[in-house]
Amino acid sequence: MLVRLDVRDARADLADRLGDRARAADDLAVTAAVTSILDAVRTRGDAALRELTAELDHADIDALRVTATELEDAVAATPADVRDALEVAGTRIRAYHKAQATTPPATFEADGVTVTEAIRPVDRAGLYVPGGRAAYPSTVLMTAIPAAVAGVPERVLCVPPAADGTIAAVTLAAAFLTGVEEVYRVGGAQAVAAMAYGTESIAAVDVIVGPGNAYVDAAKRIVASDGRVGIDGPAGPSELVVIADGSTDPRLVALDLAAQAEHGPGGTAFLVAWDENVLDAVIDALVAYVADAPRASEIQATVASGGRAVLVRDAQQAIAVANLVAPEHLELLVRDADELVHEVRHAGAVFVDAPTALGDYVSGANHVLPTGGAARFSGALRVDDFRRHMHVIRATPEGLRTVGPAAATLARAEGLVAHAVSVERRIGR
Repeated sequence: MLVRLDVRDARADLADRLGDRARAADDLAVTAAVTSILDAVRTRGDAALRELTAELDHADIDALRVTATELEDAVAATPADVRDALEVAGTRIRAYHKAQATTPPATFEADGVTVTEAIRPVDRAGLYVPGGRAAYPSTVLMTAIPAAVAGVPERVLCVPPAADGTIAAVTLAAAFLTGVEEVYRVGGAQAVAAMAYGTESIAAVDVIVGPGNAYVDAAKRIVASDGRVGIDGPAGPSELVVIADGSTDPRLVALDLAAQAEHGPGGTAFLVAWDENVLDAVIDALVAYVADAPRASEIQATVASGGRAVLVRDAQQAIAVANLVAPEHLELLVRDADELVHEVRHAGAVFVDAPTALGDYVSGANHVLPTGGAARFSGALRVDDFRRHMHVIRATPEGLRTVGPAAATLARAEGLVAHAVSVERRIGR
């Protein structure tokens, strides 16, 4: 089921031995299709949204926006235990993200010049939540709550509809419970286009966040490169690397791999161990679980394209593999995991003796994480993704006399005479 790789003798060629893990969003066909969708929405607005929703989601919709009554009805239709779980998760997510926002901005003061930071939230935030294969109310919480903590006054949620034009009640309930009032039944690259460019029904936003498939990921990158909006970073198909040894029940390791693989094709499921017996036991457990798994086809599709069982020399090489892959999720299910975590350099989130499902729902940390190797330069969705930091600079007359001449000298060195004079005149006054 998992492709076996023995990299114990690999040194400089470790990356080659692990295989090419190019993201589907880089495929030229995906980019071409997404560009066509973006152009259609930009030029024809709501009409294009309805046509694309009918073509791609097989749903004929008239009203793009979900009404307040539909949101209220969704909460009433949500089972009490599910609503309670949403409240527990929301409370923990809100508390964690409030902690991110509590650090006061630093003040720099020297020689009569003071630089402080003014922090302002964006005006409108676009929240993308996947649909289709499953409902993701947890992603509503993970995107809407940090935006609220940041102080964003308008939050816009886009969710792909089912074939009958509806959105799962539990997803709408999560929107209602987090105070999101603007919800639209549109998904895919067309939803990204609507939020980036604006249509008759959906006003443009300042930043778009949230995970999606290859088309959503490509669309976010394209509209960001157009200078239309900011984005949170690549957040595509789910990824997991598990480093395991004989101290952990192989059935639990197999379940964790299956849990991420059940999101569907395009993802990554790596098992890394330095004991062949561990690899064998986990693979056997995974085969046994998938045989009767409710989402067996999704797990099999993910494992077929992105599943690896990697045999390494030792724990150090296991960490080297993890850092090279830079996965969305990394689990350390080994003895002395607390020592190994300090050597992890590239991962969206690290789970020490804990399942990724905890982070997906109730740990409080955000589950919108970088994928496709982007953990080398990007991190989890956080409050600052919805805020801007502006410099506020003040100078006393003494400060101008002290540091102004250096500014004028540099300006003249660059040939920008007006820059220099604008400083010198103030010094003279």
